[in-house]
Amino acid sequence: MENTTILEELLLKKSQQKKKISPVNYKKRLFVLTKASLSYYEYDKEKRGRKKGSIEIEKIRCVETVNLEELTPVARQYPFQIVYKGGLLYVYADNEERRKQWLAALHKEIKDNNDLLSKYHRRFFTNGRFLCCNQTCKAAPGCTVWEKYVTLCCTTLSVKPLPPVPQTLLRRRSLPQVLSPSKSDLNMAVAQCNYEPLGDSAIRLVKCNKYHVLQEEDFAWWKVRDLEGNEGFVPSTYLRKLSLNDDEPRENSSVNEHTASEEQSIAQHDWYADGISRAQAEQLLRQKGKEGAFLVRKSSSQAGTFTVSVFSKFQESKKGTVKHYHVHKTPQNKYYLAENYCFESIPILIHYHQHNSAGIVTRLRHAVSMQVNKVPDTASLGNGVWELKREEIVLLRELGSGQFGEVHLGKWKGQYDVAIKMVKEGAMSEDEFTEEAQTMMKLNHPKLVRLYGVCSKLYPIYIVMEYMSNGSLLSYLHSHGKELQPLQLLEICYDVCDAMAFLESCQFIHRDLAARNCLVDSNLTVKVSDFGMTRYVLDDLYVSSLGTKFPVKWSAPEVFNYTKFSSKSDVWAFGILMWEVFTLGKQPYELYDNMQVIEKVSQGYRLYRPQLVSDITYQIMYNCWHELPEKRPAFFQLLSFFEALREDSRA
Repeated sequence: MENTTILEELLLKKSQQKKKISPVNYKKRLFVLTKASLSYYEYDKEKRGRKKGSIEIEKIRCVETVNLEELTPVARQYPFQIVYKGGLLYVYADNEERRKQWLAALHKEIKDNNDLLSKYHRRFFTNGRFLCCNQTCKAAPGCTVWEKYVTLCCTTLSVKPLPPVPQTLLRRRSLPQVLSPSKSDLNMAVAQCNYEPLGDSAIRLVKCNKYHVLQEEDFAWWKVRDLEGNEGFVPSTYLRKLSLNDDEPRENSSVNEHTASEEQSIAQHDWYADGISRAQAEQLLRQKGKEGAFLVRKSSSQAGTFTVSVFSKFQESKKGTVKHYHVHKTPQNKYYLAENYCFESIPILIHYHQHNSAGIVTRLRHAVSMQVNKVPDTASLGNGVWELKREEIVLLRELGSGQFGEVHLGKWKGQYDVAIKMVKEGAMSEDEFTEEAQTMMKLNHPKLVRLYGVCSKLYPIYIVMEYMSNGSLLSYLHSHGKELQPLQLLEICYDVCDAMAFLESCQFIHRDLAARNCLVDSNLTVKVSDFGMTRYVLDDLYVSSLGTKFPVKWSAPEVFNYTKFSSKSDVWAFGILMWEVFTLGKQPYELYDNMQVIEKVSQGYRLYRPQLVSDITYQIMYNCWHELPEKRPAFFQLLSFFEALREDSRA
């Protein structure tokens, strides 16, 4: 039965580009769908050839249409995508009817799969990024709700339109329920599938999570409270009541769930470093430089496990070394670094090794904390309002000074760390800045420093931004550059390029890209700051002898000749920034003044290859300095080059 053919058809297939530098091609393949797999074969002279690939049905996570690319030829008007564990496949049907038939058949076969996606990418993954959200990893989480998901994952439930929440339930204010342990268990339910709220009165359900049932008088809607205390109405058919003897469903109790539970138990500890790589961990520990400096992070080599990274100064090594120990688990769910020392939880394990080396290179003496109390991504300083309340912001200490005035560390509402640029009167063109600032607030990307808002009703004006605890990239290169390896310097350039590719996709020009305008986070992530701000400077900091406002040594010829800014002039500046990074913060053209730089660059002079740069990386840098803007690469092309370099370096 499993080998019985459900559908068989000759379809066009897009190459999967398993290597990011592979060319895109399209080939006719014979696709065969059975209950066990979706396979595709060579097809020539009306005969099936050898099998070219196969995807197990149980590994498919999403099947959906995909938006057309620009200037798509007639033969590729009806694409659909198959997202599976480990890959992504794009297929083209001959017409809409055939596409619908394939979608319906595949949906029917995957409806019982455990790991279906609730979100998907509606546009193609091309040249190393998704065109819909600019994420550069093929396994990146989706950005668009997959409407088919609820239907598929809830096929055993009612899929009729949900009735509105009764107004009598919304108006009633029930008293908070204090539940005893036994009653709490009796009033628990588990979500059978995900549910996204449709209004203010509803809350989100996550498949397999438990919820307290507070009201169930109405048959269609129950009022529930999640384990974080959020309350709201949800469709009763999405829940299953639990009895005292009813164990929590285990169909999704995977490595990821265990990791999430463990992460929740350690997240509040200052030694936990979320989201950093092995290289970043080593740099943070070397920066601390103390015997027994340590942190705990997610393992980058073994999914679902944690790693303890610790710094030690061996007698034979003046610089010291960093050791990485995986946190292992016994069959009895106890944690250990060394097999003879097992503990009930990771915090207890860490506490023990803070006092005993017991099988590791040294005891854990100094926790390296990255925890900065930043404004969470889900919060808005002013609830989306541009103007913030000055009285809610407290200045703590001066961090430095910039082109607009002093920069301070501050607290918002006594809770969140923020950086505040204090703009002195006459330092900037306020009206022009205010016109575009709200647009700048919406430019949200993990490699861009977030702009939260302003206090503009009194002087000095406050520009409130994300706090980056390690300061500017330029100062960081000066103080810690000698500790960085070439691969880490490449990662810095990648971070900046990632941010600039996003700005390019938003048609936003930075105009002042340089190491001084990039900042370093507590976890050593580099982020781009001050994008677009140069336009509003009124002092003469960047005024050249030509009378235009720009930093000459980072400027492309069309900027200092015609004051013509574009994404391609940002590319030129990015090449200079790369040079700054690989020279550990040297001043470009250090022997020449602005007028001499303009003259020499116009004659074809370019910066020399730094000692730490490989030939291929210098070629990328040099390509950024092509005299003709249209000949310079785009940031997305540069991003692809960096991806290939990173893969080669890791290999």
